[in-house]
Amino acid sequence: MAATDLMVKAAWLYHVEGLTQAQIAVRMNLTRRRINELLAEALACGHVRVTFTSPLTENVQLESDLCEAFDLEEAVVVSTPVDQELLHAVLGRAAAAFLDRFLEVQRPKSIGVGWGTTLRETVHQMTRKHMPDLEVYSMMGGLTRGVEINTFDIVRSFAEVLNARCHYFAAPVYADSAASRDQIAAQSVFDELLQAAASVDLSYLSVGDLTGKSLQIRYGLPATVNIDDLARSGAVGDLLGYYLDDNGSPTEHPLNRQVISPDLESYRRIKTRIIASGGIHKRRVVGAALRGKLATTLITDSDTARWLLNAAKS
Repeated sequence: MAATDLMVKAAWLYHVEGLTQAQIAVRMNLTRRRINELLAEALACGHVRVTFTSPLTENVQLESDLCEAFDLEEAVVVSTPVDQELLHAVLGRAAAAFLDRFLEVQRPKSIGVGWGTTLRETVHQMTRKHMPDLEVYSMMGGLTRGVEINTFDIVRSFAEVLNARCHYFAAPVYADSAASRDQIAAQSVFDELLQAAASVDLSYLSVGDLTGKSLQIRYGLPATVNIDDLARSGAVGDLLGYYLDDNGSPTEHPLNRQVISPDLESYRRIKTRIIASGGIHKRRVVGAALRGKLATTLITDSDTARWLLNAAKS
């Protein structure tokens, strides 16, 4: 039998009839090694083409395209749920799986976390671990008014699920003025926390949009600031409390000088910076964060991924 015939027959038995390589070797009176070579040659020569029909394969392609378009180290794309109310849970599940793998393999010494619904969903779905030497830091101040998510509970929950040490950032997101912010940050306890938060091995944050859906907009802004003020400054949303323009740079709004969190240049020096966000209302700010090189890993939904890639082409 000619070599090509052998190749085609081996490929047919393997891909169509579902025989194992060992069974094919017996059937064709060849070694398993030779069968393996024939199957590899069939793929290389184009006699066999492997296609995937699962919709999940599109997400894998979107992940690759996002990494290339925005110079990311990794991307995780999940299918956009029909019910948008489920988006936080879907993103949280994907982020939990990513963090479980990362922590197991990389064994970081410290992580920094923000707050928000997606982070709450993430920690609820993470696998419990025993990492007593791990330090978990809050990356920013919390909300001072009533909210369905206690901001300090997020960092505590991460520390509990990982059996790690917890470091709270017991300060509001915004000081009353730039001068007050500088006075607070100059105190040794806050200065040490800010430096530690900017020095973690891994950060895990979400971004905030510029709509009423944002917890920051509803509960975190000073009474003198509103959405229209921020929009006029060019803001499309926030990261770490800093309101960003479309290019991922802080706007000139005075509020950005009142933020009690690491400055963005210090934040960019964190080796692994994970952002998990999605949904129509967060598209512009996610795009801004990517253009500003504020993430090394993005976890998002497929509709948002496609929007980001289309925007990058225009």
